Amino acid sequence: MSAKTPRETVLVDAESLKAELTSAPVPLLLDVRWTLADPDGRAKYDAGHLPGARYVDMERELTGPGSRAREGRHPLPRIADLQASARRWGLREGQAVVAYDDSSGLAASRLWWLLRDAGVADVRVLDGGFPAWVAAGGDVTTDVPDAERGDVFLFDGYMPRIDADGAAAFAASGRLFDARAAERFRGEIEPADPVAGHIPGARSAPATDSLDNGKFAGDDALRAHFAELGIRAGSDVAVYCGSGITAAQQALALEAVGVRASVYPASWSGWLAELRPVETGE
Repeated sequence: MSAKTPRETVLVDAESLKAELTSAPVPLLLDVRWTLADPDGRAKYDAGHLPGARYVDMERELTGPGSRAREGRHPLPRIADLQASARRWGLREGQAVVAYDDSSGLAASRLWWLLRDAGVADVRVLDGGFPAWVAAGGDVTTDVPDAERGDVFLFDGYMPRIDADGAAAFAASGRLFDARAAERFRGEIEPADPVAGHIPGARSAPATDSLDNGKFAGDDALRAHFAELGIRAGSDVAVYCGSGITAAQQALALEAVGVRASVYPASWSGWLAELRPVETGE
């Protein structure tokens, strides 16, 4: 069997996943449908999901009880809490995971990053999510699988992350990228946080520019896009967004072409909470 490409280690298309699910061992499927505008995806899960998939609650399971005044709007969950959730989902030691959503990988990427940071070696996102699965003729069910408690042990720190000081250092060298929409970066609008703008020295790199019709752009397109930003294989870069979720989506896009980016989990909301300086404009 040939070695996986960087993309194949983080993404799986619907047809490939359909084939994987026909023979053991099958990956654990996790449904994490969520958006800021519609944060409770349980109703969508109940209306139909991939056979065998477990529902994951972004706000309760992928967001921790940490200080939002210091860690931003979506603090990382404590590792013990994430382990308890993963065992509830049925995750076994050494088992592969495939996460999906209906928001172009936005929410699923958060789950991907958290589990990879916690030491789960094989975690992928279904490219195109639930819509791509349905379009490919994949089975959909309303049956909720029996709860089989998992036995996984999780330890955080496997993925590079930075704090506000680290973000400032990356920004000073021009290697900190803001994954929010360009108008938020420029400070023209701010729908979620109290102050508009960006971290001084950061560069705008909207995560939506890494997408193509609801899926991640192809490898050649991603490499060309990141090359325009000065990012190539081996680049030492960091990403942030509003509260750490879109940053994970951009980190996954970078990982798909062989660039491991540091993530600033507290992101803009955490930066503001520390009363750090603000910049607007291009």
